[in-house]
Amino acid sequence: MKAGAALIGIGRLALRLAEGRSAGESSGGRSPIEIGHTRLIVTAALFALAFLAISVRLVDVTLISGAEPRQARAPRALPVERADVVDRNGVLLATSVSTASLFAEPRKVMDAPRAAKALAQLFPEVGEAVIRARLTSDKSFVYIRRNLTPRQEYEVNRLGIPGLGFQREDRRIYPEGQTLAHVLGFSDIDDHGLAGIEKSFDQRLRDGDSLQLSIDIRVQQIVHEELAAAVEKFHAIGAAGLVLDVRTGEVLAMVSLPDFDPNHPGQAPDDARFNRDTLGVYEMGSVFKIFNTAMALENGTATLTASYDATRPIQIGRFAIHDDHAQNRWLSVPEVFIYSSNIGSARMAVEAGPAAQKAFFERMGMLRPARIELPEIGRPEYPRDWKQVNTMTIAFGHGLSVSPVQLIGGVATVVGGGTLVHPTLLKQTGPLVPGPQVISAKTSYALRRLMRLNVEDSRGTGKFGAVPGYLVGAKTGTAEKVGKAGGYKRKANLTTFVAAFPMTSPRYVVQLMLDEPKGIKETYGFATAAWNVGPATKRVIARVGPLLGVPTVNENSDEVRRAMAIDVPRGAARIATR
Repeated sequence: MKAGAALIGIGRLALRLAEGRSAGESSGGRSPIEIGHTRLIVTAALFALAFLAISVRLVDVTLISGAEPRQARAPRALPVERADVVDRNGVLLATSVSTASLFAEPRKVMDAPRAAKALAQLFPEVGEAVIRARLTSDKSFVYIRRNLTPRQEYEVNRLGIPGLGFQREDRRIYPEGQTLAHVLGFSDIDDHGLAGIEKSFDQRLRDGDSLQLSIDIRVQQIVHEELAAAVEKFHAIGAAGLVLDVRTGEVLAMVSLPDFDPNHPGQAPDDARFNRDTLGVYEMGSVFKIFNTAMALENGTATLTASYDATRPIQIGRFAIHDDHAQNRWLSVPEVFIYSSNIGSARMAVEAGPAAQKAFFERMGMLRPARIELPEIGRPEYPRDWKQVNTMTIAFGHGLSVSPVQLIGGVATVVGGGTLVHPTLLKQTGPLVPGPQVISAKTSYALRRLMRLNVEDSRGTGKFGAVPGYLVGAKTGTAEKVGKAGGYKRKANLTTFVAAFPMTSPRYVVQLMLDEPKGIKETYGFATAAWNVGPATKRVIARVGPLLGVPTVNENSDEVRRAMAIDVPRGAARIATR
């Protein structure tokens, strides 16, 4: 800057000298043309000096001063846009877009009634009366309508109403709409998460830190489609579906029906916003026989060759435990499993005892809320005074209520080698830390073979979930729902089908549930899990298996048959020595 000032000073001095010389020479007889020529040269020199001064200053600012450290006031922090949420493959699930919100300064609005009438034509959902009240308010600032579309912003500008203005804001957008409603949740107009992942990770997202979920949107869409079709076909009031990676605990799909559009959460009824997968807790019925059998084998109170008396129902006071597919004879453990015998399961549990059963479910994480990353978590319901009668009914899935996400985590634990699996909605990128060992690998292997037998054997209820080449193992559960006043509601069933594949080394578990499905002509009036949710599970496996890169196997090969072989002895006349 000093160099530039010096140059300008020299220029001014040169101009004065030139003018003085010109005046002297003029008096000495120089012609006006020569004087003019001299002045042009001096003027050009001045312009050159001015440009030189500017150049010197630029060099000083950009190269010299800019390289020197100096104390400067920190720039004002700009608001951080709420970060994106993506699926495991990077597909965008939630993002924020910049929109305009219309506000008014009422004291500057000249003709409020006329302005209100014009704006009401653009925003009929707000209403003319509401707009007029806002325009005549004694406040200095009021919102008229937030998150306008570009077209609406253009139309407001065309009106030319004084006292109106626009404020730039962010609006949360969910490109997949209803498909992921209960997982993502939603945020309010001020960008605060109110449900789902948006609420659980609200501060992180508001700080601009993006989030990658374990969800695979392709798998999510398949489960959503199949469940929606099953709900419609069997006139169910709701449904829930999950797909879980056994090795990592990652949830690839989580669907709860009915659902809602998170882009417009205010339009959703309460039932649609209820997450059946995590917030709902239910008596799951005979799928609990997976856990009952695992408990008995693990504790050593049963073996695969043991048998139990199922010749007649078990009478408890005025109630009786009976079998839906009664064989009226002693049943071996594999037969108890494939015939889904309530009587045999109850007797098996009694031998283990209430304390052992309760301790087993405690280790499985079934007596405390699930640890999954959502705020909508249901609390399990179980007897505080765990008596023998409770032990009997819990053996076949009545008297202990858990959420579907707890159930699938438990099944993954049993078939996955016995280490506890905690389902997660976050993509796992680092080294996995295995959970505690809940059951032995030997017990896990036995249950895999029993679940496979339940699909492969024509007597098994899991045969409806068979998918050639994927070596599916499965178990069904049909439970009468508990009424609000207590007691069970007849013909109000909760049907569950859980399947794992491939059973030689389980990788995925698929679990579907229908709430109050109805019997139809195609199912001969039956409304049990094998008939309604079983075929839906089969279709899900057939569609997601290739998508997830699961290789098919020759189910009839000697290697596979040796791996899955299990002896199914006919029940003896008495309990075998164990």
